[in-house]
Amino acid sequence: MQVVLPGVTAASHRRHGLHDAACPWPETNCHTDLFIELVHALGMEPAAGLGMTVAQDFEGDQFTFFKMASDDLEALFGLDVQELSIYRPLVDHIEEQAARGRFVLVEVDAHFLPDTRGVTYRTDHSKTTIAVNLFDRASARLGYFHNAGYFEAEGADVEALFGFGAAPVPVLPPYVEFLKTAGSPLSGPALRDAALARFARHWGKRPVQNPVDAYRSALPAHLDRLAGLPPCGFHPYAFNTARQFGANVSLLGAHLDWLSHQGVDGLDAAVPLCASMANAMKTFQFLLARALARKRFDGLDAALAAIARDHDRMLGLVATALGLPHGSQGLRAAS
Repeated sequence: MQVVLPGVTAASHRRHGLHDAACPWPETNCHTDLFIELVHALGMEPAAGLGMTVAQDFEGDQFTFFKMASDDLEALFGLDVQELSIYRPLVDHIEEQAARGRFVLVEVDAHFLPDTRGVTYRTDHSKTTIAVNLFDRASARLGYFHNAGYFEAEGADVEALFGFGAAPVPVLPPYVEFLKTAGSPLSGPALRDAALARFARHWGKRPVQNPVDAYRSALPAHLDRLAGLPPCGFHPYAFNTARQFGANVSLLGAHLDWLSHQGVDGLDAAVPLCASMANAMKTFQFLLARALARKRFDGLDAALAAIARDHDRMLGLVATALGLPHGSQGLRAAS
């Protein structure tokens, strides 16, 4: 049996506060949720590494699928994410890396993940990423981080996830990464100052156009397409639009709140604006579902317009507080 963090079990692990059920978006996307819990389990504060959220854009068909930046993970937490080339059986590589104290991040089919019971487990297929903490090939036991928690699986599910034992070997290997230590994590004022420097870099990458206004412009064409889809087509659309924006801006608020608690002045008014936008986008998602059911779309643009103006106000407050350039100065052009 190989294990990275021996003291972690499904019964003992306590989720980070960012995944509390009281949050407007207690789950964001599989990659970001995974790293929030990994950083937390390693004894560090993931809110310090969420500066990338300020650069979210609307990409035409979706909002940016935001992830903790690899440079931020290394600079703040001393963590290095590397791709793992699979040229032997996947379980061989998992054992090798876990023995070195490294989490292996594997792209798997949620059809075989027991924690997705009631969603995809044994009923549907969905690509997602888990981080292996414990693996025992002989007994087909697995302890893994996924989404907002830590879980355990065994038997046929584990064999199917990794393609060993009685399960067929996959034709193509999955995409796999591993997480290794690249340096010492920062703490105290050093962590705050490094987080501010990383935030300034992400600030310079934010889009020229307000991303919510960009989505407003695209929404009529989206509605034409959605109106012709069966109801099951709404969920993936909402996940990639309303949820990705709402969850992202909620985490941006958490990052600004963390900076404020580290002694950075002037952010107090920006934090509740982020919370307001996160909740408003959740309301918009309900409005959109109802509008599609009724085939009446009035009110959607006004809801987004209010969020867009809050976004403008929030950025203005952050720019003033942190002494960052506002307006279009230093921004990346839309591609």
